[in-house]
Amino acid sequence: MSSLNSPNQKQYHSAKQIMKKRLTQEQVRLLETSFESNKKLEPERKLQLARELGIPPRQIAIWYQNKRARWKTQSLELEYSALQLRLEATLTEKRRLEREVDHLRGELEKAHRLLLALKPQPCPLGSALTEDLSCSWVNGEDDQALQLDELYARFMSADGSNCA
Repeated sequence: MSSLNSPNQKQYHSAKQIMKKRLTQEQVRLLETSFESNKKLEPERKLQLARELGIPPRQIAIWYQNKRARWKTQSLELEYSALQLRLEATLTEKRRLEREVDHLRGELEKAHRLLLALKPQPCPLGSALTEDLSCSWVNGEDDQALQLDELYARFMSADGSNCA
């Protein structure tokens, strides 16, 4: 006869089952309501709940301990889900920005090729634009002489037309 099937084991399991009673739905509802108002169980509140529910204070304490553990796990899962959603949104935004950067690089390359193709000829749009278009940056001697955004702004503000 194994030790699991011994008469003492059976008596122990039976006694344990008798001692541990399942809570009714009403008892659980009252405990849940109490837990929502206060996550920690004060000794006075534990005794009050034990009297109201007709169960031992120790069972209430254990229920609270288990509930706090489940609550903490659920909170961590919710935090993880929220972080996961933020990560996915951030990755989507990163991919969108990378596509935009690639597109802008292409536009920049087109503008650069266009500027290099232009000959430094007098431009009827004004002296400031003519000076910029005939500077060393356009001729390819020094790519850092003028900032592209400044050149682009001057180029676009010159009555919207183009030098030939």
